[in-house]
Amino acid sequence: ALMLSFKNGMGDSVRWVGFANYVRILKDKTFLQCLFNTVFYFIIQVPVMLIIALVLAQLLNNPNIKGKGIYRTMIFLPCATSLVSYSMIFKSLFAQDGLVNHVISAIGLPTVDWFQNAWAARFVIIIALIWRWTGYNMGFYLSGLQNISKSYYEAASLDGASKIQQFFYITLPMVSPTLFVVLIMRLMSSIKVYDLIYMMIEESNPAITSAQSLMYLFYRESFISGNRGLGSSVVIWTVALIGLVTAVQFWGQKKWVNYEV
Repeated sequence: ALMLSFKNGMGDSVRWVGFANYVRILKDKTFLQCLFNTVFYFIIQVPVMLIIALVLAQLLNNPNIKGKGIYRTMIFLPCATSLVSYSMIFKSLFAQDGLVNHVISAIGLPTVDWFQNAWAARFVIIIALIWRWTGYNMGFYLSGLQNISKSYYEAASLDGASKIQQFFYITLPMVSPTLFVVLIMRLMSSIKVYDLIYMMIEESNPAITSAQSLMYLFYRESFISGNRGLGSSVVIWTVALIGLVTAVQFWGQKKWVNYEV
């Protein structure tokens, strides 16, 4: 991809263009729109997903809840579902005559054409990503929570700490290494989002230009337009973005991640 990003053309017509693809793509409004979409997806989706997963893990870590295995399985099930069927379910739910619009209409609100409106399509993608990966993240949190010694909570209870205080002063610091790992994985995954967009929004839909991610732009440039040099430069920019985000996370983890000694 790096070598291709310095070239243009295909087959015998390939020519070396240096940094021309990188300069061209930075001036491209479509690239800037895709960059905005990609950042928007992980800024909204990742925090919401991690909070929901942590809350669910905390609830299902309670030994007094009956049928925990069933609840855990149900929450994890979207992650284990085939991506094709999962995408088709969401496409059906948010269709013009789908269940979501029927519910909206039933409570007296105007229906929304979810996949024709760019902002609506963005939020459908975010909801689908959250629904799919929350159970996966919850599994990591459960593992982290079960490794916290009960003696901490017993000592805190004797000192008069409430459940909320125990969560913020014991649970959250002790589970922060797990949170850090999950945060890195989910940020990387959200920056590379492509498959759900491809499955839920048709190529002929005008909203695709406003809702597509960097990885979807790579697909369109490389395999539809046939411009693999430009497409490869999109990949390199995406890798750079992932590297930047990851570097910031590793720099910041020293201030909020607590490793038990």
